[in-house]
Amino acid sequence: MQVAIRPAAVAAQREVPESWYAVKRLVDLVLGSFLFLLALPVIAIAALGIVGVTGGTPFYAQERVGYRGRRFKMYKLRTMVNGAHAMREDVMHLNECNGPVFKIRRDPRLHPLGSFLRQTSIDELPNLLNVLAGDMSLVGPRPALPCEVEHYDAFAMRRLSVPQGLTCYWQINGRSQVSFDSWTPVSDLTIIIKTIPAVLRRNGAH
Repeated sequence: MQVAIRPAAVAAQREVPESWYAVKRLVDLVLGSFLFLLALPVIAIAALGIVGVTGGTPFYAQERVGYRGRRFKMYKLRTMVNGAHAMREDVMHLNECNGPVFKIRRDPRLHPLGSFLRQTSIDELPNLLNVLAGDMSLVGPRPALPCEVEHYDAFAMRRLSVPQGLTCYWQINGRSQVSFDSWTPVSDLTIIIKTIPAVLRRNGAH
């Protein structure tokens, strides 16, 4: 089922000059390429580790909702056991986040390396492929699942008025400990700089 998105209404939430998007895209391509080359050895080692402990594929692509409601496949390193998606309803009562976001501390569906990959954000490094492809930006609200967007209210729908990102205000200010509605746009450069110590501290990650 398609998510009911009204692009015109979403776009009206925020007016940004087109030139800003052009600069943002240039930064994504240049800095994103550099970061992807740095991340490749880490991704390769993590992928081998996942294969070693689970015997399954180390990567997965999950459908997410992006800028103005456009759907795309987001790439990540697999942190859960095979068939985890089918187990979602069984663990729904363990959800620890407000609003439509679904997060569980010590998720029972994680494989042996899953918790470490999440706490260090290594599982998200393949997102850089989405940045290079134009599905995401380096900075912006994290892309949500279609089933989450279906429950968005008018305020939450504003998240779709900007490109979805690899890191955002939520990511550097408590991450999973910050409520769903607390994201506020700040400069891309400030967020990118603050992301590094936030990830190293593993602040609120699970």
